[in-house]
Amino acid sequence: MGCGDTCPVYPGKTYLDWKLDDPAGHGVETARPIRDEIERRIRGLLAELGIETA
Repeated sequence: MGCGDTCPVYPGKTYLDWKLDDPAGHGVETARPIRDEIERRIRGLLAELGIETA
């Protein structure tokens, strides 16, 4: 999820490259666990940054 080596790099910034399965061409039952994993990682990142979520 992202642009890999083609993204510009800005000094002093943190970049996360999450390896996730690509749901393209698969059904909703394949996409749901990927969606849930993205949500889990985002919530973890927000908690790490001290941002509360509902």
